[in-house]
Amino acid sequence: MTKIPSFLLKLLLVLIFAGWVSLWLLKPTQLWTKSWKIAEAKASTSFLTQAGLNFAVYTFPVIAIAIVGFIYLELKQKEPTSRKGRSSLSVLSNPLVVSRYLGILSGFEILAVSLFVIFLAWTFYARISSDFKKMIPIKSFTLHVWQYRIFRVATRCGLLAEACLALLLLPILRGMSIFQLIGIQFEASVRYHIWLGTAMILFATLHGGGTFLIWGMKHRIGDEMWKWQKVGRIYLAGEISLVTGLVIWITSLPQVRRKRFEIFYYTHHLYIVFILFFLLHAGDRHFYMVFPGIFLFCLDKILRIIQSRPETYILSARIFPSKAIELTLPKDPRLKYTPTSVIYVKIPRISNFQWHPFSITSSSKVDKDTISILIKAEGQWTSTLYNMLHSKTDAEADGMRFFHVATEGPYGPSSMEFLRYDSLLLVAGGIGVTPFFSILQEITSARSNKNVLPVKVQLVYIIKDSQSICLLDPVLPQVFDEEQSYLQLKVFVTREHQANRSLREVLDEVAKIQTIHLANKRSGYAVYGLENLRWMAVLLLLVSIIFLAFLSIFNHIIIRPNKKSSEQKTASSIVDALLICSFALALISSTLVATLWRWKRLSEEITPFSGKKRKPMKPTEASRGFDQHEIHFGARPNFKDIFSQFANESKGSNISVFVCGPETMKESVATTCHQYSQTFQSKGQEQKPSFSFHPLNFTL
Repeated sequence: MTKIPSFLLKLLLVLIFAGWVSLWLLKPTQLWTKSWKIAEAKASTSFLTQAGLNFAVYTFPVIAIAIVGFIYLELKQKEPTSRKGRSSLSVLSNPLVVSRYLGILSGFEILAVSLFVIFLAWTFYARISSDFKKMIPIKSFTLHVWQYRIFRVATRCGLLAEACLALLLLPILRGMSIFQLIGIQFEASVRYHIWLGTAMILFATLHGGGTFLIWGMKHRIGDEMWKWQKVGRIYLAGEISLVTGLVIWITSLPQVRRKRFEIFYYTHHLYIVFILFFLLHAGDRHFYMVFPGIFLFCLDKILRIIQSRPETYILSARIFPSKAIELTLPKDPRLKYTPTSVIYVKIPRISNFQWHPFSITSSSKVDKDTISILIKAEGQWTSTLYNMLHSKTDAEADGMRFFHVATEGPYGPSSMEFLRYDSLLLVAGGIGVTPFFSILQEITSARSNKNVLPVKVQLVYIIKDSQSICLLDPVLPQVFDEEQSYLQLKVFVTREHQANRSLREVLDEVAKIQTIHLANKRSGYAVYGLENLRWMAVLLLLVSIIFLAFLSIFNHIIIRPNKKSSEQKTASSIVDALLICSFALALISSTLVATLWRWKRLSEEITPFSGKKRKPMKPTEASRGFDQHEIHFGARPNFKDIFSQFANESKGSNISVFVCGPETMKESVATTCHQYSQTFQSKGQEQKPSFSFHPLNFTL
């Protein structure tokens, strides 16, 4: 029953997206300009008003994609998992470019970037060619032809910055459905945000720099830069917005972000100043083009704040000898999430503002009452947490009981694609093994329910020293279970040289894991997770209607549209203020609705926490489970040999390659995957394995 609706919803999503893209393509043309003036003239005499028309045409299509996307994802989750067939499009999902500076780029990414660059070129050409033909003189001062052309080029660079800003916030929506629809998770899409932000700042700098250059040639900088025009562009607001954007961009550079994260984090909140003064500079008509991302981002932010309250607490902590901690939190048994999901954590004892993402190591099908994350002490925040818990006995931990934490998420893929492949090759480096724990537990649960896919799984684990092998403890029961013969482990210890050492001997010598129990009974709320997707769709539609209603009412009461002309005579700052007030009231309404719904969920009775503890796995308990596993010392793995051997053992099956760890390791695996995919295609795809590459996020 769900196949037909999901297909229709997918078609609807494609049509809405195509329509929105068409708007951007047609907007620079004279045909659209003439048609739009007629539409605005008609809207000015209706309840909708010009502002409402701009919102409905330029902003709402993206919101509609999010609304329909929520419903589509809800239906997709209920569809049964089936074997993934071979497709010619799978080539585009595999890495085509592996670069130290650009990272790993798939065919789809290269295609999307190329189309966006073509769109920018088309927009610039259409606008600038029209400007050069008309040669409309500047009212404030006289320019030579070459000066005029420089001035218009600088002006049109502002439109390119506007196009980048329209997409800038979409990749960093955690709880919204935009990027989930195409299978891209929040952490993976952050780099698109970085690319768009860099391009936006480049075009904005050219826009502002070119304008200042012409002002300087005419000795008008002092006169023009302080102008706060009543109607039209407000120059001073644009200058403030540009300076704010430059500060945000500079402090987000890797040199600052990695060494001074706090500076990066706090200056990024200047986006409020940047967006506000961009509105005042560009005006409401341009703002509606970039409003979709801002609209969704603000609502997403509010929902995340509500979700993070009230705080939950830590049930127990397991201290690993390799400076890692596994935290166990209580969760609502009704909360379901997919493997490789990420949860954001804030610990007020360390910082009241810093949120950090961590891969979830547990499976919601196996651990119904708890949720676990594994944290490596490598940064200031994680090291502080490790030092607070390290060497604490249960008696010493009495003063730390009810160790409260705030959570956001879990955020993860909408479906379990890995269950559709015949074979899985999992490549992990160090703490990058954490996303694979939930995958292995999910596969074990699926096989117990007669799901035979995948038929073969190989985990390649690369570590610097043998002590780090203790990180595998959460999945040792699956690894060394005799019944799990489909699973093979290959460990590579790169910085130690030990001849004739077996995996059993290494595990026997690893230091014991210390467990601290911080809470034996409920002292707060469990992790409840995100709201229902259909509820999110309804809320998003409700906020859009409330905003449009307030906007239309304010425009009728305060602006009183002129029936004879569509030209704006009201001060630009007043029009912008009405937009801000309408949006603020819509957000306040959504906050009240979301808060009431949240407390309704929290007041519902849930199954009491069982307190069931994981039984530790000792190597001696699986004496016959070591035979199929390997450990190698003193060298990095040869991925070509691993791929070749695994491909031969898989015998023509669909192979999914998941990799998580340092970027250099990801690039090596991506290069090998690309080479083998091309080799097998040239020999005939029907007789050889097909590879699908999936890089995962490296969360600490």
